[in-house]
Amino acid sequence: MQVPADRLDQITHRFAEIEARLASGTLEGEEFVQASRDYAELEPIAAAARDIKAMRAEIAELSALTADPEMKALADEELAQLREKLPVAERQLAIAMLPRDSADSKPAMLEIRAGTGGDEAALFAGDLYRMYERYAAERGWRIEPVSMSAAEVGGFKEIVANIAGTGVFAKLKFESGVHRVQRVPVTESGGRIHTSAATVAVLPEPDEVDVQIDPGDLKIDIYRASGAGGQHVNTTDSAVRLTHLPSGLVVIQQDQRSQHKNKDKAMQVLRTRLYEKMRGEAQGEEAAARKAMVGSGDRSERIRTYNFPQGRVTDHRIGLTLHKLPEILAGPGLAELIDALIAEDEAKRLAALNG
Repeated sequence: MQVPADRLDQITHRFAEIEARLASGTLEGEEFVQASRDYAELEPIAAAARDIKAMRAEIAELSALTADPEMKALADEELAQLREKLPVAERQLAIAMLPRDSADSKPAMLEIRAGTGGDEAALFAGDLYRMYERYAAERGWRIEPVSMSAAEVGGFKEIVANIAGTGVFAKLKFESGVHRVQRVPVTESGGRIHTSAATVAVLPEPDEVDVQIDPGDLKIDIYRASGAGGQHVNTTDSAVRLTHLPSGLVVIQQDQRSQHKNKDKAMQVLRTRLYEKMRGEAQGEEAAARKAMVGSGDRSERIRTYNFPQGRVTDHRIGLTLHKLPEILAGPGLAELIDALIAEDEAKRLAALNG
């Protein structure tokens, strides 16, 4: 995709303007924060635009030199190299200029719930959580459980965790959907393969300024938390149930012994779910377009199968099969799948722009 010359000029001019404003020393407070953010976002794009302008200028100079018999061989060799590099650089710039999801830079809330398959589904939910935990560690992100419901056999009936770091939602947003596992459960004496499932949801976590909740819109119930089998039952009323009256959203938090901590975590979850609801409504018109991309993020959409007997993982949205199941579940191998999904999304959005 060739970026027009006037568009390259606009980018470099805009970047020079922001650079000059920051250097002037006259910006303060929110103005300075916004200009710094704009600078950081535009800097790699402006650098790429400058490189492309330089390459095009060099191609023009070398093309003129080919008329000179003494310089032709050398000029042709350099031209061939530049003409190979230029389309790659232009494609990378076009991708960098694609409209960004405003939530891409945000931390995320990861929700994993065991689906069909009973105990085996809970064990698989545990496997998925550990996979994301290790992937997060590889990237230097911090992952912290917000609430969990452990299964008696191991794994989780449900676990919700916060993942903080750079570009968390941008990397993990295509993980939402139904993950399916095919394997022989440890409890299966006949050696038959069972199919189980777990649902993953990745939601961008908003700042307080993104979602402001009126205290008057909340119904707060406090009660005594209960544990599985009567164990770990709190002796104080520390469990919190928040009901957001305008939306009808309900959040229950009882993992912490402190009522105050449970309320804080419940508010964190509620704010995230309200933000996702607002984003869904805002993107209503784009829903069909999003579905045509890598995936809609719909939690009921079956997106991936982990087949243990064959040691393979298949992502059904892009038809990619990797025979690297152990590496993927160990965390580092997940990067290859995630990068392929992001590349496919970028390719489809570029094609839509050009179409």
